[in-house]
Amino acid sequence: MSNPASPPAVGVLDQGPELIFPPGFLWGAATAAYQIEGAAAEGGRTPSIWDTFSHTEGRVLHGHTGDVACDHYHRLGEDVALMAELGLKSYRFSVSWSRVQPGGTGPANVAGLDFYRRLVDELLSHGIEPWLTLYHWDLPQPLEDAGGWPARDTAARFADYTALVADALGDRVRYWTTLNEPWCSAFLGYGSGVHAPGRTDGADAVRAGHHLMLGHGLAVQALRAARPQAQVGVTVNLYPVTPASDAPADVDAARRIDGLANRFFLDPLLRGAYPADLMADLRDVTDFGHVRDGDLATIASPLDLVGVNYYSRHVVAAPVAGAEPEPYWRAPSCWPGSEDVRFVTRGVPVTDMNWEIDAPGLVETLRRVHEEYTDLPLYVTENGSAFVDEVVDGRVDDVDRLAYFDAHLRAAHEAIGAGVPLAGYFAWSLMDNFEWAWGYTKRFGMIYVDYDSQTRIPKSSARWYAEVIRRNGLAAH
Repeated sequence: MSNPASPPAVGVLDQGPELIFPPGFLWGAATAAYQIEGAAAEGGRTPSIWDTFSHTEGRVLHGHTGDVACDHYHRLGEDVALMAELGLKSYRFSVSWSRVQPGGTGPANVAGLDFYRRLVDELLSHGIEPWLTLYHWDLPQPLEDAGGWPARDTAARFADYTALVADALGDRVRYWTTLNEPWCSAFLGYGSGVHAPGRTDGADAVRAGHHLMLGHGLAVQALRAARPQAQVGVTVNLYPVTPASDAPADVDAARRIDGLANRFFLDPLLRGAYPADLMADLRDVTDFGHVRDGDLATIASPLDLVGVNYYSRHVVAAPVAGAEPEPYWRAPSCWPGSEDVRFVTRGVPVTDMNWEIDAPGLVETLRRVHEEYTDLPLYVTENGSAFVDEVVDGRVDDVDRLAYFDAHLRAAHEAIGAGVPLAGYFAWSLMDNFEWAWGYTKRFGMIYVDYDSQTRIPKSSARWYAEVIRRNGLAAH
């Protein structure tokens, strides 16, 4: 089964009665291995840091784990058939490192690779482009025991693993993402400890961020060597950062958070250097002695595309006495060197994650990446929302999620009209799943999953998205 001959086109939009996207725009949906696969101990798979974390008392809400999740491992055919029913042009999935390479070193596990071979073949047989993410937060536990991402050797191990996957699947997979959201891996995993592996050390978080990016660069080189025709990119979660006022202290707070949320990754990946102001902000956390000669050139290895995950905006200010504690993902421990920053809630509508809904921020984010960093094709590799869903008479009428997608796709269309080379959009998520530290209490899916029976029910948003794909656009307001 062959892949299409060329990447999706980007260009001038049809400005008729509908908001039409460029020809070949890649419409997809995304998932992650630990969140949906289940079969945690089958087929030679060994524990990852998320297995260990979720089985540790008090780490995940209600003690939920990904042991079964959506049982996608056993329901692969059913799930791909649902994707085809929705008309998806592409499916972005991640590979479980510990399923493919138990222990994180050594030869490939044939049974693990065979699962992904079956998935890729099933996708291609339905005309769905596979989009493979190599790392979505599930480091093999033995590598964490050896130091995890703060240890330099983990980057080299990631390159070895990449070569194994490229050898097995590179003849059928054209699109490759190295890392998904390294900010979360580094700062939630090693800074605040609210994600696996649950460590709380600011210096470790900074080192982890660097070694994740070094692993990315080494993985790009491994992919180029094994599969020169591959379209290779990385996915970063980005936020527009706005000061709460024009006061100098608030403006400086925004600068600090923009440095840690956005420029910490964008600058090394796309400019080959850390921002000087960011390094100054972190001088009490680390001296950056972990950065060796040649690292930044490796990190900035040339790419074919950039993935952007977008969910919300940060509005920040200088601290005030007696302020309420920050939500977990905005706590000071997530932001080394920025303990003197306060995140401001504006009173606008929020999702069930308490994330403010800000569709114009997607335009701002995409324009910034294009205008300040790169002319490469951009893809929205995740965008979506959690809401409380109910099954009524066999249907799930998720009007809030549908409205969220509609607003953000209009924003994506606006960004293209402003000259952004946006070539695709992946809804998060294909189906409800294990939402990390929130367990199964938050639903992001377009497809409802009854976790007891494993019944799948496409929600109203899924049917609406299928029509968007069919029309390659949206009805004009």
